[in-house]
Amino acid sequence: MEQLHAHLSHLGSVAVAFSSGVDSTFLLDVAHEVLGAKAVAFTAASPFVPQRDVDEAAAFCREKGIEHVVVPFDTLAIPGVAENPKDRCYLCKHALFSEMAELARARGLAAVVDGSNLDDDGDYRPGRRALGELGIVSPLHEAGMTKADIRALSKERGLMTWDKPSFACLASRFAYGERLTEDGLGRVNRAEEFLMAKGFRQLRVRVHEDATLARIELLPEDIGRFFATAGLREETEQKLRALGFRYVSLDLRGFRSGSMNEGLNS
Repeated sequence: MEQLHAHLSHLGSVAVAFSSGVDSTFLLDVAHEVLGAKAVAFTAASPFVPQRDVDEAAAFCREKGIEHVVVPFDTLAIPGVAENPKDRCYLCKHALFSEMAELARARGLAAVVDGSNLDDDGDYRPGRRALGELGIVSPLHEAGMTKADIRALSKERGLMTWDKPSFACLASRFAYGERLTEDGLGRVNRAEEFLMAKGFRQLRVRVHEDATLARIELLPEDIGRFFATAGLREETEQKLRALGFRYVSLDLRGFRSGSMNEGLNS
């Protein structure tokens, strides 16, 4: 925490890329504590981001008295992104953070900062390369913080996000090469919201086979509950078929972050 405070103080003013997730909420809260009005929250509003996340970001900033800038961003208009190549995250983040950097400069803010941490080094994350090329600063990473550190410190600070499930952008639900459309992203979001309403917190609905197959990932300890809940299997199948999926499956390995990257080196 001392390193984080010192780093933010040295920067002097920042635009915090704020998704309302665990990491960026903690970073914004500390930045606001250290820099006051010189810490501004930037939240992207795009087809890749559920509206509930934008709404939660706005509510947090209102509560804390933090200036909040919503950045409308058409991710599907970025050349190459809709085709969902393996470097999709690089293309998207390079375009998005380029725009955020321009907005930050126009406001006289010294740096754009994001919530990347040490755990982000352990998976295929081409978006990190884009951040490095653009000079985006990752104070949590530089302070040596892991996700577990951030959750523990968030709890100490009374942040409601301390145990919030991890949710990457909606595009991460699609197998590489599956074309991304606003309709398809919306269907995945509605499928996940259906399962959240049934009490499942950490989950993914992955999409394969020309968007005909939905593969549900739940925490291993939730799989038994899914089958034990009367009528839930049938209701889930009916709901997802009504959303346009022809086949609905449950992954018996359970939830794991970045599962779409498992076949990259095969």
